[in-house]
Amino acid sequence: MKKKSYLSGVTLIGFGIYFLFQQYHFSLFDGFYTWPTLLIIVGLGFLVNGYIGKDFESILPGVILSGLGLHFHIANKFDTWPDLSGVFLLLIALGILLTYVKTGAHLFLGLLFLALATLLLFFDRLLYWAHNHGQTLSNISQFWPYIFIILGAYFLFVKKAK
Repeated sequence: MKKKSYLSGVTLIGFGIYFLFQQYHFSLFDGFYTWPTLLIIVGLGFLVNGYIGKDFESILPGVILSGLGLHFHIANKFDTWPDLSGVFLLLIALGILLTYVKTGAHLFLGLLFLALATLLLFFDRLLYWAHNHGQTLSNISQFWPYIFIILGAYFLFVKKAK
């Protein structure tokens, strides 16, 4: 039985409402007539397709796209909002974990991305804490790329899919 896709319909309706509000200068959404809002609309289309259309593979791109849209809206409003790399890994982790809830697959991968995102988001605070306790962790930041490459190679060449 073929699944019904909601992606196109929801995305087009969302774009239509977006452009309609923009055309009639709907003042409630003045700060939202930007490209991050379009990312949110497409992301919501993927999420509807993932949950209502039961195409669980759509959950990950839905979380990433809508999350990036929200990130760019929030980052423009708050100077203290975290940088993109940690937020992006957090969105990937959230998307994988939400997909895991529906499929039961890739829990370890979701937790791994969550751990890496947490380290990236709080690395400055970890450095500050270590410095206050007489330790230096600044050399660790040089090894981040290698850690990602080694983990990626492990998942590509060593770990076997179930």
